Amino acid sequence: MPHPTAPFPMTRPRRLRQADWMRRLVRETTLGVDDLIWPIFVTDGVDQRQPVASMPGVERVSVDLVAEKANEAAGLGIPCIALFPYTDPDVKTPGAEEAWNPENLVNRATREIKKQVPDIGVMLDVALDPYNSDGHDGIVRDGVVVNDESLMALQQQALAHAEAGADILGPSDMMDGRIAIIRQALEQNDFPDVTILSYAAKYASAFYGPFRDAVGATGALKGDKKTYQMDPGNSDEALREVAIDLSEGADMVMVKPGMPYLDICTRVKREFSVPTYAYQVSGEYAMIQAAAQNGWIDGRAAMLESLSAFKRAGCDGILTYFAKDVATLIAEEGL
Repeated sequence: MPHPTAPFPMTRPRRLRQADWMRRLVRETTLGVDDLIWPIFVTDGVDQRQPVASMPGVERVSVDLVAEKANEAAGLGIPCIALFPYTDPDVKTPGAEEAWNPENLVNRATREIKKQVPDIGVMLDVALDPYNSDGHDGIVRDGVVVNDESLMALQQQALAHAEAGADILGPSDMMDGRIAIIRQALEQNDFPDVTILSYAAKYASAFYGPFRDAVGATGALKGDKKTYQMDPGNSDEALREVAIDLSEGADMVMVKPGMPYLDICTRVKREFSVPTYAYQVSGEYAMIQAAAQNGWIDGRAAMLESLSAFKRAGCDGILTYFAKDVATLIAEEGL
């Protein structure tokens, strides 16, 4: 028997950690397949699978293979995929006209997916950088990314995507007024049900590098994007951006990148109580994969921990290149 005056704790939090079943029983935050949006890169050609060197495990696939990936996603219960194009440099122009070409890569891919896998959601990015020979999200005039002229191009792009069958449009350009002009165009052209998931708080981040490799925008970029993407030092500004986008007709909002901005995710969710998403961007993914491949971390555990962090911060869902891996684990092991 312990001595009656011994200072043993009456409250023992470890009681709730002593077994796996107990830890599952009291877990506050859970990650499920319904939380996932899977980004997929599309390239030209037939039967093409092109590994992205800076993103281990990620590949670009040709339009004829995109529906195959969509079918995989649907089979795992992933609700939505997001398509991004690797555009041939020969069709990139200063005016980014390929962005609203009905036959561009993502429009063709969307039609093919809707034909073969009609029940999965398709999200398309609205921004000019994959199509702009200057590598910017808007049109460049005399070295300046011009706002209002870019809005006209983004509006045309959004309509082309809606006509192709996109369920969700993701304006990621950070031009002022883009949500309003896109929403207005959708309403006026009989696309009232197309959803807008706005990249409302998108920061000028060092974590985008591998993505730019994946879409072929790295070599094209002239200068940086700091005149339209947000300063990493700002937090209140993110709330103002979200408020503007919601007032202009956004249905859901996103914080990008994810992990370096978990505090922003939390503030947005608490302030607005709207569907809030984070993008676990290419640099975040690449760091985990590189460290895992070198044996420095447990890749599977780091993947799950990083995604759980988004949910704990208040996110309703995550765009992540790990989506298929996580969905497979959930299906096989019931995580």
